[in-house]
Amino acid sequence: MDRRGFVQLDRDRVLPIIKAALKEDIGKGDITTSALVDKFLSSRATIIANEDCVVCGLKIAEWTMAQVDYSVRFKPNCNEGDFVGKGKELAFLEGHVSSILRAERTMLNFIEFLSGITTKTKMFVDKAKPYGVKIMDTRKTYPLLRYLEKYAVSAGGGSNHRMGLYDQVLIKDNHIKAYSVQRTAYSEKNKKISLKDLVETARKKNVRGTVIEIEVTNPAEFADALQGKPDIIMLDNMTPKEAQACVEIRRMSKTKAMLEASGGINIDNIDQYAGTGIDMISIGALTHSVKSIDVSLEIV
Repeated sequence: MDRRGFVQLDRDRVLPIIKAALKEDIGKGDITTSALVDKFLSSRATIIANEDCVVCGLKIAEWTMAQVDYSVRFKPNCNEGDFVGKGKELAFLEGHVSSILRAERTMLNFIEFLSGITTKTKMFVDKAKPYGVKIMDTRKTYPLLRYLEKYAVSAGGGSNHRMGLYDQVLIKDNHIKAYSVQRTAYSEKNKKISLKDLVETARKKNVRGTVIEIEVTNPAEFADALQGKPDIIMLDNMTPKEAQACVEIRRMSKTKAMLEASGGINIDNIDQYAGTGIDMISIGALTHSVKSIDVSLEIV
């Protein structure tokens, strides 16, 4: 993490993504630039924000430019996670014009997409901040871009949920249904399924210290799951009133499980959930339905 608390990019993880993106765009070559621009022509260029935003992706843009032509100078004019106004020059470039033009669209695509995520995340973080509630992302990300998207969430002040299926247990409704089908197959049809037992089974079958989370849909399920002492209980699609009831149940039980609300939470109703006493809110919309920020590159 950097001094402001968000995750630093691992260049080795990002370069394959950049290379694939450049190959997709340039292919065998930029035939327009090759036909019109002398390969030795040099000039300056600026990347400009065309709307207010929280910027993200400048480091990726710099690495993209270096993959095309390492001799082109790339100088960011702001930091990742900074709020900038419309018209702000985000970065300055100087070098071969043909190289800048080849890298242009890929650089801008990364900045526009990731700044959209960061800007949206910051809106939710600011709304939840007075309540001390964490804003978290989900696995609802674009295939192969999850690492970058979760980086953008952290740059906007949000927190990362699990990266994938491998680093945290999260018992969801379909796991519970599958477990029920399994019980029937093993002639245990009449034995009531306990969420407490599911939590304990998951704990026994994983490495010690693995975070165990379970999803519940109402206060009764919550009370059952709480007995298994999971690390986190997700309150799925509950109303603020139901979430508050779960907070009270936890208080009375004197357990330390963290409470995460998810489902149907947006910028207009987040105050109602954040004020219930829960610990975190996970929002899929931070990554699955983001509006990119309008950014442009201008040759000086």
